[in-house]
Amino acid sequence: MSTTPKNKSAFREWADALLFAVIAASLIRWLLLEPFTIPTASMEKSLLVGDFLFVSKMHYGTRIPRTILQVPLTHQKIWGTNIPSYSDAVQLPYFRLPGFTSVKRNDVVVFNYPEEHEFPADLKTNYIKRAVGIAGDVLEIRDTQVYINGQPSENPTEMQFSYDVMTNRPLNAEFFDQFGINPDSFYPFSDNSGYLVFATAAMAEQLASSPVVSSVKKRTSKEGQGDGNIFPDGAFFGWNKDHYGPLEIPAKGWTIPMTEDNVRKYAYTIEKFEGHANLSVDGNQIYIDGKKIDSYTFKQDYYFMMGDNRHDSLDSRFWGFVPEDHVVGKAWFLWLSLEKHKTFLNKIRWNRFFKSIH
Repeated sequence: MSTTPKNKSAFREWADALLFAVIAASLIRWLLLEPFTIPTASMEKSLLVGDFLFVSKMHYGTRIPRTILQVPLTHQKIWGTNIPSYSDAVQLPYFRLPGFTSVKRNDVVVFNYPEEHEFPADLKTNYIKRAVGIAGDVLEIRDTQVYINGQPSENPTEMQFSYDVMTNRPLNAEFFDQFGINPDSFYPFSDNSGYLVFATAAMAEQLASSPVVSSVKKRTSKEGQGDGNIFPDGAFFGWNKDHYGPLEIPAKGWTIPMTEDNVRKYAYTIEKFEGHANLSVDGNQIYIDGKKIDSYTFKQDYYFMMGDNRHDSLDSRFWGFVPEDHVVGKAWFLWLSLEKHKTFLNKIRWNRFFKSIH
């Protein structure tokens, strides 16, 4: 007796196609590439607000998901709601598949924001910065210039700083647009004497040549002027965003004595990211499982991340090292770029399409 296969209903065909698309998109997003949008100006002018890019999971090796109870194609919330899209009842150990390479100095890297301790590590908000220092490097900043292991680091070609631009009359957005400065990158002084402007060195030089600009001065912090907002203890060490370190970036297997200075520099990192369930800091001493430790050996590599917009970036100078298990992937190339201050076709930055990221 033969039977004729029953044709699927149109609804069933659509449901099967949708299920296949979700599975395929989830696998691609997890294994290969994930889309990312630049939300803030911390990487300007290297990356612009409104840039859409792909992040390669393959370069550094794909992370095996640690939070496996999660709605597909979501991050922290279900789309359009404040409902969590995951449960942290089951957490897998950290593991990363082999990659093409490791994080290199000056790579542009997407990572999970370390300070969001309320979320599992793999579901923290994605940030993008430049890895100015890698595990084992000694990093120092002298008058805004980054030094690695005693040598000046290569600077991004379109690195920005803040400038005091003094003028002899009020200026408008059209004036600043001539120099590639958008409305989110300049702010008038309260006395109308000038503007705080975020710009590259080349833009600052062009501004200085304008007849309506009386002076342009780079705004920098003074050496020795400690900033309590600076990691790990800027007020104690006398460090600020422009004068910083020297500070050695922890590497897996590196053993340090628990001196007073090292406790100040590394206790937070050990407590938050090294996986100790029972750790306490009492004064200048660290206790693990109730026992005072005299030395410590790090369990993973760490990185020092900075934005290319050096005076408009909250980065490792403020919140510390990025652990290796927080690294998402390498920023690879742009596929779209939209200028939020323009309209219609003028919004599209055609010259940025399919631009590789360096």
